[in-house]
Amino acid sequence: MNVLSLPWLEIAVAIALVGSPTVSRFRDPSRAYRWGLTFTGLSFVCAFFAWMSFYLGVPAGGMPRWSIQPALFGRQVFQLDELNAPLLPTVGMLHFLTTLSTARTHMRRYSVSWSLAAEAIRLLTFAAKEPWVLIGLLAVSTIPPYVELRTRNRPTRVFVLHMALFIGLLVIGWAGVEASTRGGSPAAWWATVPLLVAILVRCGTVPAHTWVTDWFEHASLGIALLFITPLSGVYAAVRLVLPIAPVWVLQSIGLFSLITAVYAAGMATIQRETRRFFAHLFLSHASLVLVGLELHSELSLCASLCLWFAVILSLGGFGLTLRALEARFGRLSLTDYHGLYEHSPTLAVCFLLTGLASVGFPGTLGFISTELLVDSAVEVSPSVGVAVVTAAALNGIAVVRAYFLLFTGARHVSTVSLGIGLRERAAVLTLAMLILGGGLFPQPGVTTRERAAEEILQDRTSRPAVPVGHADTTEAQENVVSDSSDAGHAVRRP
Repeated sequence: MNVLSLPWLEIAVAIALVGSPTVSRFRDPSRAYRWGLTFTGLSFVCAFFAWMSFYLGVPAGGMPRWSIQPALFGRQVFQLDELNAPLLPTVGMLHFLTTLSTARTHMRRYSVSWSLAAEAIRLLTFAAKEPWVLIGLLAVSTIPPYVELRTRNRPTRVFVLHMALFIGLLVIGWAGVEASTRGGSPAAWWATVPLLVAILVRCGTVPAHTWVTDWFEHASLGIALLFITPLSGVYAAVRLVLPIAPVWVLQSIGLFSLITAVYAAGMATIQRETRRFFAHLFLSHASLVLVGLELHSELSLCASLCLWFAVILSLGGFGLTLRALEARFGRLSLTDYHGLYEHSPTLAVCFLLTGLASVGFPGTLGFISTELLVDSAVEVSPSVGVAVVTAAALNGIAVVRAYFLLFTGARHVSTVSLGIGLRERAAVLTLAMLILGGGLFPQPGVTTRERAAEEILQDRTSRPAVPVGHADTTEAQENVVSDSSDAGHAVRRP
């Protein structure tokens, strides 16, 4: 029997679902942590094999030989394609490294049980392609964060209001899409507008960005990273909005996202507290991913998908570095110099590396993504390209400013060792190696994202909601035709 023919996706989800109630039974935090780390690691390994089976062992139908989904649902509800296949091991790895890097002082605050439940939901979300299944999973994925806030006795009103608005608009929008497309008609504009607003709310686009800063302020940093960093809102945009929305809807998302990218980058440069600084840095990068998606060309779409992965890895590592700093020094302000380099030089290096990788420093994973995005933006409009470059420059200034304030300029006196631990070192160095490896050898990753971009554009042109002769889609159709005629040169090779 071929090992790759096993239903690794289902096994990964089952391990996380079994692990969540199992870990919750342990009262000893150290024992719960060890079992949680085991379950999270096994789930990550299975997600990795699911990715391997897609590229090496599964036939063109995309269904493993021993899949149990037909017996459970009567069909293959969750399946992999070029877009989501690399996302599954990335999400699994992020959960595993977050659990691995949890300091002993934070074991009581970080709920491994709810992290495993959230991981199972998140794996299913990124494997879902059917709209109603995806919407249902996006709704369920908001439950663990709500429980996190309630458990910590923190305010939930801002989070609940925004998530309720997000879910309600998704349901209304897709119900309208189904009602308006009966008989093969294009989706009505009034049905796509709620989907547009829902995506903007979930991604924290101005003016619906306050819930992100509120979430980072009140949640534990580990749970906050796991809920935010995978960019579930971007996945919803690709699956629900991009295939059916008219060009003016995509342009609206791009406009709001571009404004948010520049605004959040500017806000990141003046923040006085590390968590709010990270929240605005994340908002800027998430908005840049949306900008690339909505330029509706193969180059921009490939750039956006590449940037998506760069954001997950670089900001994931950046957030884990901040988490390790908080475990030693508590919440840090950005109003004074702290001089922490002598106590934690490894954290200082990881902070600077992951932060600069997120803004596209040469030699890192973010460099090729940012370059492709700038090139595609300039082709659409020079002003859009200038805005993208401005956002990236402001983010770079914010990262360097935070580094100097946290690690230089003063002497921090401590009677105990504050160096990085072995588990934290393993987590941040793993992400650092992926960031540098992806920057030095970007071609394999870019190639897979190019294939995913081609599939997305082909799906869009095959939908009746985007008629070929429509006035506002002529340019997009010409791009698709020219790209498909010379797919090998559609994306500029690094």
